[in-house]
Amino acid sequence: MGITIYGCGADEAVLFREIAPRFGVVPTITEAAVSEDNIELASGNRCVSVGHKSKITDAVLLALAQAGVKYISTRSIGYNHIDVAYAESVGISVENVAYSPDSVADYTLMLMLMAVRNAKSIISRAGVHDYRLNDARGKELRDLTVGVIGTGRIGAAVIDRLWGFGCQKLAYDIRPRTSADYVPLDDLLQQSDIVTLHTPLNTDTHHLLDRRRIELMKHGAFVINTGRGALLDTEALVSALESGRLGGAALDVLEGEEGIFYADCRDKPIESELLSRLQALPNVVVSPHTAYYTDHALSDAVENSIVNCRKFERGKQHWI
Repeated sequence: MGITIYGCGADEAVLFREIAPRFGVVPTITEAAVSEDNIELASGNRCVSVGHKSKITDAVLLALAQAGVKYISTRSIGYNHIDVAYAESVGISVENVAYSPDSVADYTLMLMLMAVRNAKSIISRAGVHDYRLNDARGKELRDLTVGVIGTGRIGAAVIDRLWGFGCQKLAYDIRPRTSADYVPLDDLLQQSDIVTLHTPLNTDTHHLLDRRRIELMKHGAFVINTGRGALLDTEALVSALESGRLGGAALDVLEGEEGIFYADCRDKPIESELLSRLQALPNVVVSPHTAYYTDHALSDAVENSIVNCRKFERGKQHWI
């Protein structure tokens, strides 16, 4: 059985070459994202695996279908880079993969602690040998209320970790499934000192935190986003941060991150005005969509992408 692996980084390629033979799979690997220019790499393979870093256009989906592809396994939890409905209309099934939720959950807790302890400002000052204490004192999680929006595998893992800090935990989800106290979304925003986003991005959750909802939040509250950038109205968030209404933010994902994150931009201007404004703020931490990126999670994603393709060939799709 052959699988074409698109958008495959060097570290993923090592794993695919190591793991694929155990499943009787022959991988065709390319670092390039799938495009109309490299569809021929999928020739003869009904299954392809893609990364999340580049959007897959409808034209590419149609070209894949015409090349005989019937199944796409995306090495991500989110589907927002693929129009799943259009893929199905041209005869292609799309599935995501399960990987260790601990990767993103650990990172989320790290960002929370960095935000409430003013870590960006402290580290920046120490980097230029200014070792004075900050004017603003940090906060302890046990004194705060943390609101978790979305309690799937990752959100639930975040809640599990928060138990050890002794903080109050609120949650919002259309399907309550953890031990946290579930409340309506507006109530969560009004009561939480920290709001962390873990819900999938779709038409219903696009700009879930819009200007109105951001204005509901406590004065001095913090926003953490390790989900998807467009869950936040970034313009509204930046305005609330610049005005001092919010206490800070820690963002691993950002609207318009495509073409910026995962690229070396040291010698070229950043075209995103909002990103530049965010990074200019001393109380905002930005990282390049890296929360998922651990040894364990990457190995999970590679292996489960192969497993999903084999299940499809055997007529046993596994929807996450």
